[in-house]
Amino acid sequence: MAHDTLLDLCKSALMTALLICSPALIIGMSVGLAASFVQTVTSMQEQSLSIVPKMLAVAAALVAMLPWILGTLREYTVALFSNLAAFGMSG
Repeated sequence: MAHDTLLDLCKSALMTALLICSPALIIGMSVGLAASFVQTVTSMQEQSLSIVPKMLAVAAALVAMLPWILGTLREYTVALFSNLAAFGMSG
């Protein structure tokens, strides 16, 4: 397998993973920041007040975006299998 082909394959896989994960990570970060702000304002330093809302928000975001995530993974898989001959080992 040529180095350029391998690099393109790795780049495509990493970009797809980043594209799929970034919305959930951004939502989790935003909810965590808001929870930390509320904890700072109210002087309540309970760890579960920060973790539970983040977990619920990320889970809700993943459920809401599941059709888009599956569509993106399907497009990547179709592109990968359609170019499978280019990734083959040359003797």
